[in-house]
Amino acid sequence: MLYRFCTLALVIVLLTSCGKKKKTMAGEDDVNIQEYIEFFPEVTLPFSYSDSALYAPTHDSLLISPEIFNEFTPDSVLAENYGADQPKLYAIGKFKDKDGYTYLMSKAATEKLKVMYITAYDNKNAFVAALPVMKSKANKEVAVTVTINKLFNIYKKSKKVLPNGIEITGDDVYVLSGAARKFILVMTDLLGDEAELINPIDTLGTTFKYAGDYGVGARNIISVRDDIRPGRVQLFIHLEEKNSDCKGELMGEGIITSDNTVEYRQAGDPCVLELKFQKNSVTLNEVRGCGSRMGALDCTFNGTYPKKKKEQQPSDKSAKKTS
Repeated sequence: MLYRFCTLALVIVLLTSCGKKKKTMAGEDDVNIQEYIEFFPEVTLPFSYSDSALYAPTHDSLLISPEIFNEFTPDSVLAENYGADQPKLYAIGKFKDKDGYTYLMSKAATEKLKVMYITAYDNKNAFVAALPVMKSKANKEVAVTVTINKLFNIYKKSKKVLPNGIEITGDDVYVLSGAARKFILVMTDLLGDEAELINPIDTLGTTFKYAGDYGVGARNIISVRDDIRPGRVQLFIHLEEKNSDCKGELMGEGIITSDNTVEYRQAGDPCVLELKFQKNSVTLNEVRGCGSRMGALDCTFNGTYPKKKKEQQPSDKSAKKTS
């Protein structure tokens, strides 16, 4: 009797599991956003993907129909690069950051153009932003690799070999800004050119008493801006020391701990950094474990940095005089 019961239970389990066939994204099944996200395989960071992979064959089990892709991503994302063309789309992988944002990596391909997309969704699975991080055409002269590190920074490295055999490189670094709901170019180093530092939080509000930019020179900045949450600010810090290997940055929320003090402290980050403001300066003090963020343990964020003067825009009156 017990044997018959176990056999019957096993049959029921098998029939039930057979009935729950995993849905595909090829357009044959109706799917929801949760099923769409689950379809993408998990990847472990750091993760790298080269343009050669854009040209390599991809298994049809990872195929996504344009209709399903556009259902969970604005139509304009594909249209911006492909117009009315319908590329073949494939899942590459997914990962989630410490703030609960899910990143989906996908490959789009036509005969003329291959694109790697990264799309981001919030903790309610609502679309946030899309980034066509890598584009590659036939007869390409530049090799490109995209790497996402454990801090969720997205690095795009480009390499080109000149006719004289010299190799030149360029780098772009992107981060997702949940507040701005877009991917932001944090730094760009064009092929053979000097890097241009871009402040990713520059357009955020400045109602906080000590909001502004601090530092000396174009390659050093301590930027403080408003946050959407009370009692907090947004921070972007990039510091470089000339003629040394000391170079580093951090970005994230700062907690206002007193009238003139802010503390950078993030879950999973050993670095704790105190910012103490005066009228026209800020003093950085490493409370714990930030040296490695500056390239070496003997490097430090510590120091006092003057407030940068705002760039003056020409007034209408002066513009009329020069016209």
